[in-house]
Amino acid sequence: MREIVLDTETTGLDPYSDHRLVEIGCIELINHMPTGKQYHQYINPQRSMPKEAFDVHGLGDEFLAKQPVFAEVVDDFIEFIGDDSKLVIHNAAFDMKFLNAELGWLNKPLIANDRAIDTVQMARKKFPGSPVSLDALCRRFKIDNSNRTLHGALLDSDLLALVYLELLGGRQHGLILDTNGQGQANNDEGMRAGTSAKPFRAPRPHAAKPEEISAHQAYISEKIKDAVWLK
Repeated sequence: MREIVLDTETTGLDPYSDHRLVEIGCIELINHMPTGKQYHQYINPQRSMPKEAFDVHGLGDEFLAKQPVFAEVVDDFIEFIGDDSKLVIHNAAFDMKFLNAELGWLNKPLIANDRAIDTVQMARKKFPGSPVSLDALCRRFKIDNSNRTLHGALLDSDLLALVYLELLGGRQHGLILDTNGQGQANNDEGMRAGTSAKPFRAPRPHAAKPEEISAHQAYISEKIKDAVWLK
């Protein structure tokens, strides 16, 4: 099963009030595990970056002016997310609104809302009444987010992939969550080969002694009448 953990950064809160995308970050999951494949793109919003957005993202006008506009990268983005992969997004309505606005302005097919898996809704259902921001969930699950001094789409996607796994029930025993999917690959190979990472232990002797067998047969003859396994 293929899923895409996705995050966007923007100049503001509403694409229909002259705000635009400035960054997209995506991480591919197969069977809930990162494969190492990712999509990351800064985008020229063709407008100035408000100070409040700069303070959050650290992306200035000079840097963004050197980046491609969305029309130049849209096909690569569409190819990466595919036609039917679920999109794992924290507060999905926000990101979907911006993505579909940008796609619509270019007459590209919109992303169906039912493709989105909203981790905010998952967290509210699992922890009613508790904070469900990405930082709050990282603290709850003891995920190191110390590098998140600024909001960045790829870093946030990476953290969200870990949070999503915990919301699903946590890491499976014996799997190592890494960025190249090697932990899952090693586990799958072991399953196919009928082996595991546990150290080998010689089988313990367990055959009954002759006197134990005689005592057991005597007990059955005396205590259990018409035993079906003796017929």
